[in-house]
Amino acid sequence: MTNIKPVTLRWIGVAFGIVAVIILMALSVVYGLTSISWETAWQSFTKFNGSNEHIIVRENRVPRALIGATVGASLGVAGALMQAITRNPLASPSILGVNAGASFMIVIAVTFFSVSSLTAFSWLAFLGAAIASVVVYTLGSLGREGLTPMKLTLAGAAIAAMFSSLTQGMLVLNEKALEDVLFWLAGSVEGRSLAILVSVLPYISVGLIGSILISGKINTLVMGEDVAVGLGQRTLLVKMIAALFIVFLAGGSVAIAGPISLVGIVVPHLARYVAGYDYRWVVPYSAILGAILLLSADIAARFVIMPLEAPVGVLTAVIGAPFFIYIARREFNQL
Repeated sequence: MTNIKPVTLRWIGVAFGIVAVIILMALSVVYGLTSISWETAWQSFTKFNGSNEHIIVRENRVPRALIGATVGASLGVAGALMQAITRNPLASPSILGVNAGASFMIVIAVTFFSVSSLTAFSWLAFLGAAIASVVVYTLGSLGREGLTPMKLTLAGAAIAAMFSSLTQGMLVLNEKALEDVLFWLAGSVEGRSLAILVSVLPYISVGLIGSILISGKINTLVMGEDVAVGLGQRTLLVKMIAALFIVFLAGGSVAIAGPISLVGIVVPHLARYVAGYDYRWVVPYSAILGAILLLSADIAARFVIMPLEAPVGVLTAVIGAPFFIYIARREFNQL
């Protein structure tokens, strides 16, 4: 193994990661409250007979597995980009208020305008994510020192708290909206149809592919603003393009599954630990590890409080909270 080049090892890691995602998606299809055999799952596509098991596989389990993998990958890559362009190891769509902004816009539409269109949800989530990003970045840039990781984290926490409070206030005033949206706000991939994934897949695809394409530019950017400018990079343009991809990824994820927290913090750190600090590898590894984390959490969520299901957002919060505390303490000790 010592003679294998690092690049080869990284490709091997990517291959193993993709295989792990496929295996977890298969497990997601088979295991749950209704136990389904591997043979039955296969026959639901090759010899569909309209039975309950076949309908569950085709209408619930397969869309759920696809959505879990897509949302996990999106949140992982969004977190990696946010940590890179802000140079803040605590940055993620949930911590910096992007998820809360997207949720806020959707709840406004449901509460006051009775919006139920999947396409409308997608655009509203993107709008809310964009507004939250602009506000947090602006607040974090105020003052003599300009943008700093600490100011950005504080601004994100404040904006996330504000949007969350407004969201909860609107739901309290509208009981019907509370019933319709509360489970969604906890973050879940259960009960989502394939149609909602299809409606946002073009934007998420642009975000994922675009993130890989600009990963070389991100390598230069993380070396520091002065170094990047000295090497001829237009840093503002790179940051704006990266921010657009973050909005696509985070907004699309919220539109599908609600605000699932802390995946965007945990996954980029794991990706850098496994693949190093080259963002040409960090981005794809973040996508793969994000899918693995969310699929694993979703499978576990089915068994924690059986016969009920826990929202996957609760599981990711339980997993991510200790990791967040560890990172925060490490960064504080380095100040």
